[in-house]
Amino acid sequence: MEDKFSDDQIGRARVQDSPELVAYYKELETLGAGALWTVANDIEPWEPRSSSVPMLWKYDDLRELVLKSSELVTPEQAGRRVVYLVNDKRKDVSAAVGWLYTGIQVTRPGESTSAHRHRASALRFIMEGDKGYTVVDGNKIMLEVNDFVITPNSTWHEHGVEESGKTCIWQDGLDIPLVNALEANDYAVYDGKQPLVNPLNYSPIVYGCAGLIPADKTWDKPYSPLFKYSWKNVYPSLLETQKVTEVNPFDGIFMQYSNPLTGGHVMQTMGAAMQLLPAGFKGKAHKHTGSVVYQCAKGKGFSIINGKRFDWKERDIFCVPSWAWHEHHNLSETEDACLFQFNDLPVIESLGLFQSRELEENNGHQQLQ
Repeated sequence: MEDKFSDDQIGRARVQDSPELVAYYKELETLGAGALWTVANDIEPWEPRSSSVPMLWKYDDLRELVLKSSELVTPEQAGRRVVYLVNDKRKDVSAAVGWLYTGIQVTRPGESTSAHRHRASALRFIMEGDKGYTVVDGNKIMLEVNDFVITPNSTWHEHGVEESGKTCIWQDGLDIPLVNALEANDYAVYDGKQPLVNPLNYSPIVYGCAGLIPADKTWDKPYSPLFKYSWKNVYPSLLETQKVTEVNPFDGIFMQYSNPLTGGHVMQTMGAAMQLLPAGFKGKAHKHTGSVVYQCAKGKGFSIINGKRFDWKERDIFCVPSWAWHEHHNLSETEDACLFQFNDLPVIESLGLFQSRELEENNGHQQLQ
């Protein structure tokens, strides 16, 4: 460890135990107290420290088990029929990484979930299927593959697939671990089905037009009025941006899903983005505070996270813990690759906790462990 990170210096806790001190600590413990210097170096690390580990969940391994869940339980029995993905070091809070939860939900044609709401915010990324839909606060929206959908905190929402559709599978993302850690979560079930308050696809039609927003509408919510971000619009935007933008050496063509009224994050606690890695892209390594869950939306490649290589292809899901070195590579020399991500950056940024660092050694690339 570098000298600047040594705890053996003035300003760090360096108290050596003695029989008298041990007795003193025990006396404090009986009163529900303790001496700060016994824990200070642990709770105030030199650099950000994550309790999560990088992980990769292969869709090919999970898909059949996700589908099998639809044979074993109904949406009515389960509430939501989801196979959740849990980090090896975050099982105690059911988190995929940091304070973020993710899972894979399946719905058959003709099925629907009961309308419900919770204080936790939620999002969806559509993986496969046809004629799936969501209803958010009375707004019914049809879903297509690679669409990104939000169900902000405390909004009534339900999901389903039309009788004439095909089985739908999508990734869920929620801030449940964070809201539970803050002891602020709740849950409610709607009595019956939500009445529809607007025409079909009202939200993406009215708020999803590039550069145009309703001049006579008042939106007073702290989250985006655009509940669905369509892949048919997102991917062409990435391609057009690539024509006029210098490729970021770390993230390729990186674009954030945003609230069209503010330009900010889509929700208060979770952000999302899509990045395009051009053919042959070999990203450099950096690290930052904030946890990220990725899904490959297109193509194939690999990421090196804290010196370990994780190979991914379309529909695979992986996570990058806070302050972990990471770099992304596109394995194809002819086709681009796209990575969807959701993260906790709105919280990190609003609390003034964001920081980042670029790897300077080895031309910006990690050495494989």
